[in-house]
Amino acid sequence: MRILLTNDDGIHAPGLKVLEEIARELSDDLWIFAPETDQSGVSHSLSLNDPLRLRMVDERRYAVKGTPTDCVIMGLRHVLKDNPPDLILSGVNRGQNVAEDVTYSGTIAGAMEGTLLGVPSIALSQAYGSYGRAAIPWNCARTHAPGVIRRLIEAGIEPGILVNVNFPACEPSEVKGTAVTVQGRRDQALLNIEERHDGRGNPYYWLIFAREKQEAGAGTDLRAIAENRISITPLELDLTHEPTMTRYARIFG
Repeated sequence: MRILLTNDDGIHAPGLKVLEEIARELSDDLWIFAPETDQSGVSHSLSLNDPLRLRMVDERRYAVKGTPTDCVIMGLRHVLKDNPPDLILSGVNRGQNVAEDVTYSGTIAGAMEGTLLGVPSIALSQAYGSYGRAAIPWNCARTHAPGVIRRLIEAGIEPGILVNVNFPACEPSEVKGTAVTVQGRRDQALLNIEERHDGRGNPYYWLIFAREKQEAGAGTDLRAIAENRISITPLELDLTHEPTMTRYARIFG
């Protein structure tokens, strides 16, 4: 099985090294196409006004000056165009990608682009707790991901569907199972702007997210992670809301 690996944290990110270790338990035919720099939060954007630069870091390992979407396109439509991969793995992201994170995430976008181009694709993210990025429990994803991926491959991934997998912020032995979940939703009142001033007194701004605890809905990715369970969420590329489409059709039909 040929596997293409990508991420949004960049070619030197520790999560990409973890992903490579995970993928080597599944295959020896690995190809890495990752952004030259951190592309967190770029979503499904692609480069239209700047040229893409491709740098060979090592054998089968490339850095792309572009977004995760650019990386997948570069791999599928250029380097591997005559022998495309059987599977795309995107991650392992530094932090969870749940609820509305899905719409912002470059990690999800890597899997999304793979799905658009007809390759079964899985996004993987590792949550972390109150100790922050200095104490990310990578061993949780490293231990459990190979088995999860094998079972997903055996079950099959339908065309037009990508799979979003999140690992809880705990040690491998503390995982309390796996949950197939729906995408949750946070209270957007927790998103704010923080104003600061530079040395000349000019204002600049940071997006900030409050860390208040919320009650996660039953069956959601948020609830699964809060309960130390691995969350598996199938996501559909077709964003059409059929009940509203039917209602509008009666109005405008």
